[in-house]
Amino acid sequence: MKDYLKRKILRPGFYLRGALRECAPGALYRRRFERMTNAFDPASVDDALLARVNYYNKLTHPFVLDGNQPSSADLSLDEGSYYYFDLREYLKYFPPDLKIAYRFGDNILIPPIPTLVKSRPIGSGNENAVVLKLDKLRHYDLFTCKDSIPFRKKRSRAVWRGVLNNPARLELVNRFANSQRHDIGYVKEPHLDCKISPCRPLSVREQLQNRYVISIEGNDVATNLKWIFASRSLCLMPQPSYETWYMEGALQPGVHYGEVRLDFADLEEKTAYFDEHPDEAEYIIANANQHHRQFLDKERETLISSLVLEKYFELSGQIQRQIFSGKQLQTRMPHQEF
Repeated sequence: MKDYLKRKILRPGFYLRGALRECAPGALYRRRFERMTNAFDPASVDDALLARVNYYNKLTHPFVLDGNQPSSADLSLDEGSYYYFDLREYLKYFPPDLKIAYRFGDNILIPPIPTLVKSRPIGSGNENAVVLKLDKLRHYDLFTCKDSIPFRKKRSRAVWRGVLNNPARLELVNRFANSQRHDIGYVKEPHLDCKISPCRPLSVREQLQNRYVISIEGNDVATNLKWIFASRSLCLMPQPSYETWYMEGALQPGVHYGEVRLDFADLEEKTAYFDEHPDEAEYIIANANQHHRQFLDKERETLISSLVLEKYFELSGQIQRQIFSGKQLQTRMPHQEF
């Protein structure tokens, strides 16, 4: 209930900021973009920033958008207000007549042309899915995590709450909903293929009283991954299949999270292992915390988002080299593991 109310409280401010941004002259934002980029020196910028730009925008060759693609000024609010205002926040830094291809919602496919998306499949060959930080209110702004309980002082059990919208979640609940050790359950409507009835939701604070919080992808990525990584609990999850601005594809099992099988048959084994090896669990938690911290600098996030779009517009031939060409951006970057 607290999480639900928090979203209700934050929503008016989100819409108000979006409406004020729409009313503001675009020239003000373009001048701000010039100030940001004038201070940006590609020859001396840190590799981590360039690595993130190239992670989200993997395009390396010029492309042409056909005449059917809308301009940024033609975006429709009816297609999804959260996505609309988030995308417009970054498009305001560029001329309004530039063409874009975009796909709102939980995207699990690779588009046929370079397209701005929130999520994409992990792996090679996903270059046409250019990731931006969309649906921020739900995935980034809603949950703030102040976890003061050390890992070793938490309850030695795994916890999960969510809706049953895929087979992996159903498997977890059917296996462990009656567990005497773990607190596993689903919320909302009863599920025809589940032998267990829905249970009460748990707040983030309640879940973080446990050593292990399970993260399972839903329609695309797992929403709870961000606040787990900001906490002092250990994230347990199968290897992810989809990624967003949070760079789920860069996460490594045993480094950023404890890996469990997709059918969760090894859940008991993994929790017992980390109970016996708390130093290893705390090492993984520290790496997860470090991964999370890179998304907290708002100015840096804005610059990276703008550079992702700048590269998109350069390679589509709609703007000339304002900062550096997409080719330079790609060839300057050494291979980097996150």
